[in-house]
Amino acid sequence: MTRIPAIGRRIATSFVVAGFVAALVAGLGGCSSEKGEPEVWYCPMHPTYVSDRPGACPICNMDLVKQEKRAQPAAAASGERKILLYRHPMDPTITSPVPAKDSMGMDYVPVYDDEAGERALGGGVADRAAVQLSEEGIRLAGIRTEPAESGGLRRSIRTVGRVAVDERRLRRATTKIAGWVEKLEVDFEGRYVRAGQPMLSIYSPELVASQEEYLLAMSNAARFLASSIPEVRRGGGDLLAASRRRLELYDVPESFLDELERTRRPRRTVELAAPASGYVVEKSVVEGMRVEPGMELYTVADLSRVWVEADFYESEASRVGVGTGARLSLPYDPGVSADARVAFVYPQLDAEARTVRVRFDVDNPGLRFKPGMFVDVEAEVAAAEGIVIDDSAVIDTGTRQVVFVEREPGRFEPREVRVVGRGDGRAQLAPGPVAAGERVVVKANFLLDSESRLRAALAAMAPGATAADPHAAHRGGEDNP
Repeated sequence: MTRIPAIGRRIATSFVVAGFVAALVAGLGGCSSEKGEPEVWYCPMHPTYVSDRPGACPICNMDLVKQEKRAQPAAAASGERKILLYRHPMDPTITSPVPAKDSMGMDYVPVYDDEAGERALGGGVADRAAVQLSEEGIRLAGIRTEPAESGGLRRSIRTVGRVAVDERRLRRATTKIAGWVEKLEVDFEGRYVRAGQPMLSIYSPELVASQEEYLLAMSNAARFLASSIPEVRRGGGDLLAASRRRLELYDVPESFLDELERTRRPRRTVELAAPASGYVVEKSVVEGMRVEPGMELYTVADLSRVWVEADFYESEASRVGVGTGARLSLPYDPGVSADARVAFVYPQLDAEARTVRVRFDVDNPGLRFKPGMFVDVEAEVAAAEGIVIDDSAVIDTGTRQVVFVEREPGRFEPREVRVVGRGDGRAQLAPGPVAAGERVVVKANFLLDSESRLRAALAAMAPGATAADPHAAHRGGEDNP
C-alpha cells in the first residue's frame, strides 16, 4: 500500500471540512428560503405575549392566535426597535431592566418603545388605556356591543305600605261633667254608630242640680212676665236663657231639654250621643265606671277613606313627590287594588331605617283596606331625558363608573360616566361622556377592563421604569434567579 505523506493528509482533511461547511450553509439557506419567516402566535387579550408555536396564554389561558403577516414599522424593519424594559408575564407591575425569569421559570416579556406609545392612547380615564383587538380576538372573547340611545327612563319603585285611619276623620266622645256610667248603649269596639246616636247614660249630681235650676228659672220667668217693670221682665228671661245655655254647654242633647220643658221633672241620667258617624275603634269605659271631665270614652273613625303610608329609601325619595302615581294592591289578593297619588311627603327622615314616609289618600268602599293591613305599593317614576344604555355595560368600581366605547372597529376606549338612574335593566347616564348612537360594550367588558388596566400600567412605567426603580426586577424577592 502506498503511504500518503503527512502534509497530504492535512490538505485532504481541510478540503473535506470546507466541503461540509459549504453544504451545511447551503442546506440552512435552502431551509430558510423554503420555510420563510418564522410563525408568530399571540394572545388575543394580551397581545404582548407572543410565542413561536401554538398553545395557551399563561395569563388568561386563552388559545393563542396566529399573527397574520403585515407590514412592520420602519423602526422594526430597520432593526431600530428599542426594548424599554422587561415585565413579569403575570404581573405587569414587576419589571426588570434586563432579561429575567420568574420563580416558575417563565421568561419576562419585553416591552418595546412603539408598543408603549400605543398603550398610552386611552379615553381620558386614569389607570386605563384603549384596547385594540382583531376580529378573531373579539370573537374568542365574546365581546358584544349595543348603541347608546337618547330618551327617558321610566322605572317602578316597589315598597310596602300600611293602611292607617285618616286622622282627619277621627272623632273622640268625651264628657264635660263628672259622674258615673249607668248604662252602655255601645258596649264593644268595631260597632258602627251614626251621628247623634246614644252611646251611654251618665248619672251626674251636677247635671241634676243644673236641671233643677233650669226648671226654677222657667217658673220665675213666667212670674216675672206679669211685672210692670221692664227690667224685671227682662231679668227673668235672661236667667232662663243662662240656665238653658249651661245645660247645652254640658252637651245635653236638644231632645233632652225639650222633654225637660214638657215634663217639668229632672231626670237622673243624661245620654251621651255619638259625635259623628263611623266605627268605634276604641272604647275606654265600662258600666259603673266613674268618669271625669275630658276623659276619652270612645274613638269613632270614618273608614270610608283611609291613608296608606309607605316608606321609600332616601336614594329613591327624591323621585317621589306629591302627585306621583302608584298602584296599591293586597299581597294575598291581587284582585283588590286601587290607583292613588301621593298626597303628602313627611318632612323628616327615619334615622334608623334611612327612609322617607309618604302618604296616599285612598277611597275605601266596602272596607277593602282595613287599618293595619299591609299593601304592596308600586310607584311609577320617570327621569329626565338623557342617554340610556344597557345596565350591564357599566363597570362600577366603587369610586367611579366606566364603560367601554367602540370608537373604531376593534378599538375600545374607556370612558368615565355617571349613572343617574336605573330601571328595567337599563341605565341612564349624565350627559357628556357618551353620545347617542355610539356603541358600548355590554358583554365581556370585564375582560376589556382587565386588559385596559394592564396596558395602562405598562404605559405608565415604560418611559422611566429603569431610572425610577433600578431594582424593580427584585420586587417580591423571588422572581429572579
